[in-house]
Order: sequence, then structure tokens, then C-alpha cells
Amino acid sequence: MRNKEEIKEVLDYFQTMDDKELKFDEEAILTAYQKKEDHQSLAIKILSIFGGISAGLVFLGALFITGIYDSDSGLLAFGVVAIIGGVFINKFFDKLIIDTISVSSYIIGFILLGVGMFKMEASENTVCFLFILIAIASLLIVRSYIISFISVLIINGSILALLLFNNNFFGIQMYTCVLAIMVTVVFLKEAKIISIHPAFSKLYNPVRIGLIFSFLAGLVLLNKSDIPDISINYLWISSAVIILTILYVLSYLFEVLNISQTKQKAGIYIVSTVILLSTLLSPGVSGALLIILLSFLVNYKTSFVIGIIAFICFISQYYYDLHFTLLTKSIFLFSSGVLFLGLYLLTHKKLTSNEKV
Repeated sequence: MRNKEEIKEVLDYFQTMDDKELKFDEEAILTAYQKKEDHQSLAIKILSIFGGISAGLVFLGALFITGIYDSDSGLLAFGVVAIIGGVFINKFFDKLIIDTISVSSYIIGFILLGVGMFKMEASENTVCFLFILIAIASLLIVRSYIISFISVLIINGSILALLLFNNNFFGIQMYTCVLAIMVTVVFLKEAKIISIHPAFSKLYNPVRIGLIFSFLAGLVLLNKSDIPDISINYLWISSAVIILTILYVLSYLFEVLNISQTKQKAGIYIVSTVILLSTLLSPGVSGALLIILLSFLVNYKTSFVIGIIAFICFISQYYYDLHFTLLTKSIFLFSSGVLFLGLYLLTHKKLTSNEKV
């Protein structure tokens, strides 16, 4: 629907589908679609983020050369000004080049603020809590995709840093469990979330992708075998929560695939549970599966690709993990293969004739 004529055709079609007269604001609808088309793709936004980071690092190098690193108050003041500037520049301007400038300023501000506070001997906990508060405030003020996305990463990154600084490795498991539930709710309750308030509709996409990356960060930490405090005997806790979440997501897939018979549902639940139990000591694999299923369910291609890449990485890491015997790895890989073949056959069988290639 790129022009007035195409939009009018669609509106006329809806008009003929209802006996009552329907009224539409054609100009408002056209304006909304034109505005949507002007938005940059996710790839461009990611490039903008990396461009902002690169520019920020170069600018930081120039600042440290001038000697600002020797002034604690200078670091703090410049950091606060940079964060405020990044937030409000993005709030009042909606251009790609402005996004890059605001991202650079925002990231520079956090780096300078953190360095300044550490030079003033502030504790790690204080710095992390301050970062969380600033990032939350930024989310409330700004509706920009990039700043909101970075703010979500800062919030969750600071929470993980708090857990690591305090050697609370069990807390990392709880963090991962909470993120698994949050990601599932955000994916499955999209309509309800964005209808709560107009601000939620603008924040939904950056928050969703930010939660995915944050969830993966927790899974990466849980799958790092060189962290001795994360006992392999307790990894099943986070895996169990993720597996239960996957089984819950299956109930939504039944509706999409028109599976209504109780015997079929029970059989799928039993087979899925048995196969997923093989991932009990590898939460990264089950977590990646959760992302793949959710993305498939809502047709979110970006996170679907992210989930597949994460699944391959976690499978590879699992294969080279010395904590498990070769027999255990073989059983796990075999079960994973059966699971994916079963999902393929199930979805392929339910495709309608006009959907088949």
C-alpha cells in the first residue's frame, strides 16, 4: 500500500464486507503508512549503533589525550552532560545522522561517568545501580529505537554485573529464568502490551530485541564452563524453567497449526518433554529453542535468525564441553535432531496447499 489508490481499494473492500457503513480517516491512514516507510531498517539501525560506538571510542581517545582523565570532576561533569545531550538530541530530532550523534554522546556519557566514579573510589554496586536508574529514566523520556535498545542492554548488563561482582552465580540462574518468562510474555502478549499506552507501542520493538540479547547474555554466562561457582549440578534449575516455558509456547502453536485433538496434543507434549530433558544440563540450547519457537510463532525473522545462530553456537559449545561424556553428547545431539525433524514434519503437514512451495 504505497499510494492513495491502493489504500482506498483496501478500505472499499472492508466496506463491502460489512452491512453497516464504515468511516475511515484516509488521510491519517496514508500519513501513518508513509511515516512507517520512512523508518530505517533494523540493519541500518544496528550500523548506526556501531557507528556511534566507533565514533565514541575515537572521541574518548581524543578527550583522554587532552588530559581530562586526570580530573575526576571533569569526567563526571562531561559524562552527565553527554548522557543528557544524547537523550534530548534524540528526543527532538528523528534523523539517522542525528541518531548516530546521540548514540555516540549517550555511550560516551556512560563510559566517562563510570570511569569518573571508579576514580573517585565508588563501589561497583553504586555504579551499577546508578547506571540502571539512568537507563530507566532514559526509557521513560525517549521514544527512540536505538537509545531505548541500548538502555535495555545497559539495565540488564548492569544487573548481570551486580551479580558477578557479588559472586552471586545462583542469581544468574534466577536472572535467566526471569528473562525467559519476560521474553515469552512480551512475544505472546504483544497486542495487549502495545494497547496499554501509546508509549508502549513505540518502546515495544527495541525492548523486545533488547530482552532477547539480554536473555542470550545470561545463557552465555551459564554455559561458560570456566566459571567454577556455577555448579553443573544446579544448571537444571534454569533449564527446567525454560523447558516449562517451551511447553507453554507449544499450546499457542497448537492453535496456529490447528491441532485440536487431545491425543495429538498429549503425544506432542510427552515427546517434546522427553527430548527437552536431554538439554537439562545445557540451558543455552533450550533457551535458543525457546527464541526460535517464539519467533516462528509471531513471524519475527530477526530473532528467528538470532535464535538459530545461538542454537548452533550452544550446540558447538556443548559438544566440546569436557564435563559430559561422549555418550551423553551423542544422546543429546540425536534427541535435538529428532526434535527438529519432528517440528519440520508437524509444521509441513499443517501447511495449506497454497502455502507449500
